[in-house]
This record gives sequence, C-alpha cells and structure tokens, in this order.
Amino acid sequence: MFVKCAVTKTQKPNKEVRIGVLGASGYTGSEIVRLLANHPHFGITLMTADKKAGQSIGSAFPHLVTQDLPDMVSVKDANFSDVDAVFCCLPHGTTQEIIKALPKGLKIVDLSADFRLQNISEYEEWYGQAHRAPDLQKEAVYGLTELLREEVKSARLVANPGCYPTSVQLPLVPLIKANLIEFRNIIIDAKSGVSGAGRGAKEANLYTEISEGIYSYGITRHRHVPEIEQGLSEAANSKITISFTPHLMPMNRGMQSTIYVEMAPGVTIDDLYHQLKISYEDEEFVVLLERGVVPRTHNVRGSNYCLMNVFPDRIPGRAIIVSVIDNLVKGASGQALQNLNVMMGYPENTGLLYLPLFP
Repeated sequence: MFVKCAVTKTQKPNKEVRIGVLGASGYTGSEIVRLLANHPHFGITLMTADKKAGQSIGSAFPHLVTQDLPDMVSVKDANFSDVDAVFCCLPHGTTQEIIKALPKGLKIVDLSADFRLQNISEYEEWYGQAHRAPDLQKEAVYGLTELLREEVKSARLVANPGCYPTSVQLPLVPLIKANLIEFRNIIIDAKSGVSGAGRGAKEANLYTEISEGIYSYGITRHRHVPEIEQGLSEAANSKITISFTPHLMPMNRGMQSTIYVEMAPGVTIDDLYHQLKISYEDEEFVVLLERGVVPRTHNVRGSNYCLMNVFPDRIPGRAIIVSVIDNLVKGASGQALQNLNVMMGYPENTGLLYLPLFP
C-alpha cells in the first residue's frame, strides 16, 4: 500500500508590515523570500517576475515550495494597495523609472546599483546610461547599516550596497576615519561565488566555463569601483583611488576581499586591530576574529555575518585585511532586510538570526 503525501504549505498569519518583492524570480529575490519566512512582522503580499508571471514561487524555486505566497505577476500588473514596503530586486538600469512610479507612501529598499552613486554623472559614466530619476537620487540614502544606521532610520528610499563594497568598506572605513592607514596604495583582491553574476543564462557562467578555474574580470572597470571610492572618500574627506580586481570563483556563494594597505607613520598592527575591535564590539553581524584566525567563506555561508581580521605584511609598514561575507545575504538580501528592519523601527536582527550553514 502506498500513501500519497501532499506538500503542506506554511500558512502565514496576518503580519503588521505588508511586503512587495519586485524581481522575486532572481537570486536576491528568492533570498528575501527565504529570510522573510521566519520574520514575525513582515509578510509578503505581492511578488513580481515579468518572465514568470502567473507562476508560483515554488515553481521558480523548488526549495521554497512550502511557502504559501501569492503567485508572481508582472510589474505592470502589480497592485500596491496592499503593500507597505518594497524590496526592489530588479536588474541595474531598470529600477529608476519603476521606483519613480511607485506610491510615495511606500518604504523602499533597492538592491540594484541604480541609486548607490550620489553623482549622477558618475552613474552615467560607469553604467552607460543617463540617470532616469535624478530628483529621487537626492532622496536616496546609502544603506551600509552598521556605518549609516541613523540615516537609514529616517529614510524612505535606501540604496542597498553592493556585495564587494560591503566587504571592503566595513573594515576600511573605521581605519580611514581614525587616520590609521594611508589613503594611497590601497589594493583590493576580491573573489566571489557565481551567484553574484545573477540567475540569467550566460555562456560565461556555464558549469564548464566556471568549474576548475578562476576568472579575473572587470579589471580596472568593475562597476563597484566608484561605489567603494565614494564611501572611502567620504570617510577620508579626501579623494581616494583604489586598485580593485575581482575574481569569479567556482563556488555558489561566498565572497572574500583581501585588502593590502599602508599604515600611517607610527601605527602598528595592534592599532588596526584595536580600532576594528572598538568599532564593531557592539555589532551583531560584524565579527572581528581572534588574532591570527583567518576568515573563511565557509563560515558565513547562508548568514548575515561579516568576519574579518588583520595581519602584518612581510613588507614593513603594510598590513593585510581579510573580510568575508555571503554575497547573497550580507552582500545583498540580508543587509536589505537589516535596513528595512531599521526603517520600520524593529530590532535590526529580526529574521536574520540564521547561523552559517556548514559543511
């Protein structure tokens, strides 16, 4: 005798904050859905996905089949009357006009790069198109939560940081503000899992193209360069230019930035370590490891944590900083949820207390 078992969907009680997820069929959108599954206050009432309109989230992402959520619709058919806040997980270059047309009362966290650069001319230079919502850009707040929490708290529109800029700015900004490192000769060697390239079918991301190798890309022209330089320059009150080279790694998730810096005269490794310690000792998601412990991407997988440490270089006067995050969580959807928690007045760790998944 065989017993046929149906999938039991998780019923959601009515929650205080009604959430719309624009671009739910991409990796960052699916991560938002996963993280919100255990959020006591945020409930999804709208999901969009133009190419998968009419489908359930479980058909697009079978690992989410137990979630009892509305079917996805196209953006043009979306009804925002039952929405209080929006996560915008749409591709770069498509978001400005869509957000400009949204009801003014919505709280918005945009995970694209469309509102990250304060200088719209710089946006046009690096993204190859004119900014389509310059007035809205003036309103946007850059949402690196640990460093700009007060600004995020009162924002209506938050530009969620990119993954590489998150992993780089978290360790560097406190050291720059304390004048412990030189503003010149900052070298960043960064590595990311393939999910950072998105879910779209691309020849360069095929298994045979990615596996058993490392690929350097965007050399001197990666679009996260102006975002990193913007944040570091603000911290320094002076223009900072970096050397940044990203690499695509044969892994699904994870990001590591290895950063080489020149210490200011008279500064030691102990000074750098102490500054990072006092900067983040009260932060839940940024963890300075014990001296000598090397951060590993394995140890943040699926979580909103950033692990970091600082090491002496063999070259006198220089230091090596290693910072790791999950590119889809702290580098995208987790930080977005952290920001919306702050915007809505909830504890910012709500829905984010997932421990890293290992092995």
